[in-house]
Amino acid sequence: MKTILIGIAGGSGSGKTTLADRLVEKFGREEVSILRHDSYYKRHDDLTYEERSRLNYDSPDAYETELLCEHIKKLKNGESVEVPVYDFTVHNRSDKTEHIDPAPVIVLEGILIFADPRLRDLMDVKIYVDTDADERILRRLKRDVRERGRSIENVIGQYLTTVKPMHELYVEPSKRAADLIVPRGGQNTVALEMLIDRVQKQLKIIEEMNRE
Repeated sequence: MKTILIGIAGGSGSGKTTLADRLVEKFGREEVSILRHDSYYKRHDDLTYEERSRLNYDSPDAYETELLCEHIKKLKNGESVEVPVYDFTVHNRSDKTEHIDPAPVIVLEGILIFADPRLRDLMDVKIYVDTDADERILRRLKRDVRERGRSIENVIGQYLTTVKPMHELYVEPSKRAADLIVPRGGQNTVALEMLIDRVQKQLKIIEEMNRE
């Protein structure tokens, strides 16, 4: 199967997840598989909840990127994979996995996917979602309190101690690797239409190859 990998990066709360999800909604999971770098946070069964809550989750070292690269290669080779399921409420991997089947288009999203050359080298299209810092922290605050059971104080403390410094050190500089910089993420309908057009062309190429 001929497959392309579209990488969507950007700061926490930038809207990259919304952009990725809208592609999947448009074409369906038979045409588009989605991988999230956050699913590959390392397991820390050896640490207590309090110790895990103090880890730096915005550093490249927080991820098992080698496993992610292995899964991407398998999907490109037409093989299914079992993706880890990360439980943000306990800061650790769960015992569950998510079955992902190969598809003509793979979308990979995450804050640090452009910061690692192993991932960059696997990508065919690299998109960076560029959103104002104030808007990003407000989105993160709302998400973490509502969906991940965090307190406002916890979210703000994590943002100041790790999220903001790591964004400036790794995420923002990785923007230079992008083929396309998109303001406002999933709210940018023009960018979304461009991505949809790119995916449609790829699917047409694959369809024509299968006819031969």
